Amino acid sequence: MTQSKTTSTDTVSPSFKGMALGILGTLRPHQWVKNLFVLAPLFFSKSFMAPDKAVLALAAALLFCAAAGTVYLFNDIFDIEKDRRHPTKRLRPIPSGELPISVARVAAIVLGVGTIAGSFALGVPVGITVTLYLVMNFAYSFSLKNIAFLDVSIIATGFVLRVLAGAFAIDVFISEWLIACTFFLALYLGLGKRDHELQMKIRGEVENSRKVLERYREEHLDFAVLFVAGMTIAIYTIYTLTSALPAQPLRSQHTPFASPWLPITIPFAVFGITRFYQLIKKDSPESPTDLLLHDRIFIINILLWCAVMLTLALI
Repeated sequence: MTQSKTTSTDTVSPSFKGMALGILGTLRPHQWVKNLFVLAPLFFSKSFMAPDKAVLALAAALLFCAAAGTVYLFNDIFDIEKDRRHPTKRLRPIPSGELPISVARVAAIVLGVGTIAGSFALGVPVGITVTLYLVMNFAYSFSLKNIAFLDVSIIATGFVLRVLAGAFAIDVFISEWLIACTFFLALYLGLGKRDHELQMKIRGEVENSRKVLERYREEHLDFAVLFVAGMTIAIYTIYTLTSALPAQPLRSQHTPFASPWLPITIPFAVFGITRFYQLIKKDSPESPTDLLLHDRIFIINILLWCAVMLTLALI
């Protein structure tokens, strides 16, 4: 009798609630913070006080959350056998069996189609941008992630697409300097993460590292991190300085976020860049992203920058 009960329990399919939670977990909600970049045009165009534009920008951000979730679903389906052998990835909903692969496939297709349809509903430019993001990320997941430097360049381009989608959604022009700054900032963060991972691999602190790390060289990567850090600071400085200039051609004619006080935010940017470099060089097993989120000094610096920028936007 007891054996019969045990057998029936083992063959019970996952509950609807369990599958729903499995889908949500596979969508990686903790990664959605990246999609705040979609809201950058709303802020820098000083349109955040307009309810209609705010709703459109938030809709675009949610669509990017769905787009990223679609990629995660397909990626986990594709890598299921490899993830089952990984010490931590095997605990994810699909490799662990919490989310049946058949359900995951249906969820991925429905979410993907819905995301593309929703993005085109916001306008053709938004639809093209989101579709390009999906195609680029599928290419990254299935092959391009193993090419050194191209992998982080694709990730950085994804952040640029977020900013462009946010601008298209609310029909505003975003400064070319801000777009360039977004790319180099994202590239810097990506290279910094690779540098941290490579250092851990060299010290023998990880057993299952990214395959692409075998194609990076320590001296080349360190130079790239420093070079891109300098480029990020330089471009942000140009953006802030030219925002106060009435003359052309450096300043965009369509940039409403123009203030003679914007250069006072340069020290916050410089400190944030250098602080991140300091953190990635720490002998810590934590990822640079986790280190940033738990670093009080960095968080205070970001909050101060946000406070100053918000003040400048309102005056």
